[in-house]
Amino acid sequence: MTRVVLLGSSPGPIGSTEPHVPPGRLALTSLPGSPTVLSRLHAQAVALDPEPVAIVRPAEAGDLRGLPGRVAESADLAGDLHAVADAAEHAADNLFLIPAGAVVHDELIYQITKSKRGALALIAKEPRQEDENGEPIADEVPIEEAQPEIGDRTLEGLIVRARSGRSRVISVGSAYHAVTRPNSVLLGPLYVHQRHAATLAAAARELAGMAHLFGPEDDLVQLLVLGLVRRGVSVGIRGRRDLFYARAWSQAEADAAVAAMSEIDEDRARLNNAVKGADGFFTTFFVSTYSRFIARWAARRGLTPNQVTMISIALGVLAALAFATGTRAGAVAGGLLIYFAFVFDCVDGQVARYARKFGVLGAWLDATFDRAKEYVVFAGLAVGSIVAGQGDVWTLALIALSLQSVRHLLDFSFGAANRRKAPVPLPTLELTAADDRPLRDALEKRRASRTGGVRGALKLWTKAGRFRAVHWARKMIVFPIGERFAAIAITAALFEPRVTFLTLVIWGGIAAAYTLTGRLMRSLA
Repeated sequence: MTRVVLLGSSPGPIGSTEPHVPPGRLALTSLPGSPTVLSRLHAQAVALDPEPVAIVRPAEAGDLRGLPGRVAESADLAGDLHAVADAAEHAADNLFLIPAGAVVHDELIYQITKSKRGALALIAKEPRQEDENGEPIADEVPIEEAQPEIGDRTLEGLIVRARSGRSRVISVGSAYHAVTRPNSVLLGPLYVHQRHAATLAAAARELAGMAHLFGPEDDLVQLLVLGLVRRGVSVGIRGRRDLFYARAWSQAEADAAVAAMSEIDEDRARLNNAVKGADGFFTTFFVSTYSRFIARWAARRGLTPNQVTMISIALGVLAALAFATGTRAGAVAGGLLIYFAFVFDCVDGQVARYARKFGVLGAWLDATFDRAKEYVVFAGLAVGSIVAGQGDVWTLALIALSLQSVRHLLDFSFGAANRRKAPVPLPTLELTAADDRPLRDALEKRRASRTGGVRGALKLWTKAGRFRAVHWARKMIVFPIGERFAAIAITAALFEPRVTFLTLVIWGGIAAAYTLTGRLMRSLA
């Protein structure tokens, strides 16, 4: 379970001409009897936490009376921060904090709360603003000077400048805290893993003691992210991508947000999110382009991921039997069957992610029988070579099997070793420091210490991955399962099994050398 905290007392937009309406009275549409922003969000919160905590002003508390959960009344920003600290200290699980005026897709909430990061904030990247010499226009901007025009935040709510890197928040501004070279805006939702709950509580209490330094424009989530970052917590970033999030402060903004959200196909976004984003070349361009639609069809008809896995296994066994016939027709049929066995191997995971049906048995079946399908096909090809009079290729089959088994062993052992390693601590900075330059300097020094030698080489190779050709070459050279099944299907259908096994051994050997070198370098670094 995730502890949900609704933040109903955050301030409204600076200089807004719209009258501020308590969140509970914001109608999603202008139609009578329509659900309110708060009632819809509260239902989303209850789906995660049967007893969500709502932090509101006394005048707004009536909107939540009678609804499941606990209402914490707060008179000011300091009280809000103390209430967040109380919620964090008593949380037995992860925390999800979201403004009570939020209009958001269910899928976006799901994606944020299922993150493996210790903390995650929803952000929007801003284009880099430069002068005619290519220099940043603003180097150090307090938040009250960095606010955009009201029209820019109609569907985003309060915009708070932050500095973010490729994967995490680096610095956050406020009326008191300057942020160096802001390039992002914090949109509102914040997810915090239980292991950082104590840090969040301590930071919130310290910030509460500084409440007199903040302005009416300072947002509660903004201050919490600021506290986490300055206490050395890595706060990851996530954009809205193909989903919707906005903060409504008035009836007009609520109507506009709902209209905008209705134009986005949430089911299509959910389906796209069911596809892994880091798959290989063959999987990305020759399977995932349509397998997601098979997954949705299967999910809507009640098929479970385990049932789809069994279909994949059956197709793999049929492919092996077809190869074992030793005929050209059998080889072509085997190639098609092994291809569709792989397609359904992708579909089972997509069904699990789309339908949100996960289980230990399913994970074990998928990991185990991926290997089993591959090895039974090796046997089918070896038998087929003898039946066709093309010679004994069992030695090559055993070499290919052994090579692949060693590669899997290295994969699992390296992953286990990485999970055991202690995280590298990030620089910290006192919350009382108005200037974030000491934090930035410490990060630059940390980054500089990673240049040169093995770390420098790894960094250059990582940067090279920004080029599309290099990115896909790196994906293919490791010979992932999609490329292996494609190589088996194509070479077996067009040539004899000996060519298939030579392809597997040669390409697999190159992949083993590449991955082993990379892992040795990463271990040394």
